[in-house]
Amino acid sequence: MTTAADYSEKIPNNVCLNEDRRLQRALESWQPNFLHWWESMGPTLPTRDVYLRTAVNVGRDGWARFGHVPMRDYRWGIFLAERAPGRLIGFGEHKGEPAWAKVPGEYRADLRRLIVVQGDTEPASVEQQRNLGATAPSLYDLRNLFQVNVEEGRHLWAMVYLLHAHFGRDGRDEADELLRRSSGSLESPRILGAFNEETPDWLSFFMFTYFTDRDGKYQLGTLKESAFDPLSRTCEFMLKEEAHHMMVGTTGIDRVVERCARVMVENDTDDVTGHGAIGLPVIQKYLNFHYSVSLDLFGGETSTNVANYYTAGLKGRWMEDRRRDDHKLASDAIMVDALTGEGEIGHTEVAALTGLNTDLRREYIADCQSGVNRWNKILADAGLPQRLKLPHIAFNRKVGAFAGIEASPDGERLSPQEWERGSSAWLPTDVDKTYVRSLMRPVYERGKIAAWIAPPRHGINGQPFDYDYVHLS
Repeated sequence: MTTAADYSEKIPNNVCLNEDRRLQRALESWQPNFLHWWESMGPTLPTRDVYLRTAVNVGRDGWARFGHVPMRDYRWGIFLAERAPGRLIGFGEHKGEPAWAKVPGEYRADLRRLIVVQGDTEPASVEQQRNLGATAPSLYDLRNLFQVNVEEGRHLWAMVYLLHAHFGRDGRDEADELLRRSSGSLESPRILGAFNEETPDWLSFFMFTYFTDRDGKYQLGTLKESAFDPLSRTCEFMLKEEAHHMMVGTTGIDRVVERCARVMVENDTDDVTGHGAIGLPVIQKYLNFHYSVSLDLFGGETSTNVANYYTAGLKGRWMEDRRRDDHKLASDAIMVDALTGEGEIGHTEVAALTGLNTDLRREYIADCQSGVNRWNKILADAGLPQRLKLPHIAFNRKVGAFAGIEASPDGERLSPQEWERGSSAWLPTDVDKTYVRSLMRPVYERGKIAAWIAPPRHGINGQPFDYDYVHLS
């Protein structure tokens, strides 16, 4: 396998696609359907070109080229990370055996399902974000939105390649279905609930790219451990691009909090709504919603399916090679979040294999807390006493042990009546959403930015903030 992308081909790739003419023709026949999807379900704001990075190499010496590109002409392609010679399976009952270049027959259905679910999230987020360009707070932010969008499109290509290359007719049919489903559709919605939620404003977008794309980081991290080597290498490369998406969310919320803090200090007030900023109570409500919805993406606290995936070598743990155990877990146990026999929020002990969703969710929660710490430092540096926080793991859950109960952000179990009375203080209301949307007015002038968000500290690829990142039509 070569590490440099071959851009002489109709579909850029580093998997020697031209050596498999049948596969090449199949993917080239899927390509027009993808472009039709992009035109009909992708970004709605007309542009001439956008300052984008395009993958050119998957090696350690650099992998991206920056330049102004018409988005429809973006060279979506298929890239796998470099093969690790002699790679061995690192966990499960096949631990120590050579990694698989082909799909074992007994795991075919499970691997296909894992790839389809991951693949379904990629176009979904593009669909959720398609109208945001019309209200971008700056050209810098507009460019970041479009970079996220084209990379999600490339991640779809990554999963479609695996389906076409390794799963025959079933894989081709699944690849077609990835373009037939759409976010929020009543007839054919996306597979996971969070990807059917609307993303109507930029605060939602920043929360999505911080919390929901961070779930993607952890899911890709577990698939990177897979014994199926093409999937492992695909996810390893996707993680490079996912890091940018989370940076957009992290720094975006930084800047919303920074602007809010500045307005609070300058006007000696906790209520910034009359000054064109977004207040901390509203930021906290959006945080509560997106965090809790993203927690659901990890599934139930216990899962025999995930246990079976691990034992089979299909899906590992986050940073599997850093774990100090036997990597088989047959006799290990873990404490998971649960309702006790008295119906109280607590914990129970289960077999470690069935508690792997909890293990992964806890890694995610610790990572999410780092962002909250960062935002609270902004408030502290401004001399403000207020702090943001992650709500309790039982808050606003629709999947898992707490799906059937109501709990406050502090983890107090509530009656339905208590939830009804308190939820407007914890989750965005129609009034909150209307106010946030009222601020969403586009700023397309170079070097200018909307009043509800602070400018970034750095531009893209060494360019200044006032660079011409996007040329509008």
